[in-house]
Amino acid sequence: MNPILDNHCHLDSEEGMGIAAVEDFSKSGGTHMLVVNQHSWRGGKNPTDISDFEERFYQTIEIVEQATEVLQGRAWSVLGIHPALISRLVEDGQTVKEAGKFMCEGLDMAAKMIDRGDAIALKSGRPHYEVSQEIWEMSNEVLRHAISLAAKMGIAVQLHTEETEDLSEVSDWAIEMGLPWQKVVKHFAGGVCKGVTPSVISRKEELERAIQSGKPFMMETDYLDDLRRPGAVLGMKTVPKRTKLLRERGYEELMEVAHVDTPEMVYGIKTRD
Repeated sequence: MNPILDNHCHLDSEEGMGIAAVEDFSKSGGTHMLVVNQHSWRGGKNPTDISDFEERFYQTIEIVEQATEVLQGRAWSVLGIHPALISRLVEDGQTVKEAGKFMCEGLDMAAKMIDRGDAIALKSGRPHYEVSQEIWEMSNEVLRHAISLAAKMGIAVQLHTEETEDLSEVSDWAIEMGLPWQKVVKHFAGGVCKGVTPSVISRKEELERAIQSGKPFMMETDYLDDLRRPGAVLGMKTVPKRTKLLRERGYEELMEVAHVDTPEMVYGIKTRD
């Protein structure tokens, strides 16, 4: 078995394909996946209590257990808070400080679940769209809180951030807190990202840039699993197909690094027995 890992995807048994998407991934050659919880708002309704975060986290943990039964390898959960929540909470009437505090409480809950073995990494970040200076500064406070939690636990943190090829500022925060920069992962990276480990969105052109960089990277689809948006962002078959194509083109060693060595370095997981 040649391991093929999708480093960032979503599964939703209520509003998406759920396990059927995992079956598509497996039939295409995919063996392992990191499943990130869906955002904490649904049907236009924002979370109002910490239990709303808990419900989302447990949904992810449950479907990851089901996915592991389907895969040749296994799935792992990544739990956290989508950074866009701060804007939604402020629009709902919360102060920026209140919104930031609530998001940090959600991250604390995620960290507790990770600590007891329900997941392997945190998700956090900062808005990828224009916001006020106050929201930007608070978002960075929330992000630093996530990094501090990851540092204390020795785990990785996946980041949803603005489009950028340089997150050295964030990796400096991580290093200051005792978290190796390699454990800071830029989700939806466009081929390269200085200072962190890129999780490259698996479009052909972005993968070409990642290969040319000569630096370690992982591959992802950011599959949303929303029946209203089929195949968004990329379909679950994409990473297996792209990986097989790149292996056929002679990049077997690079694919071994992307699907075996880098995940072990970042998360401490083994995709090859």
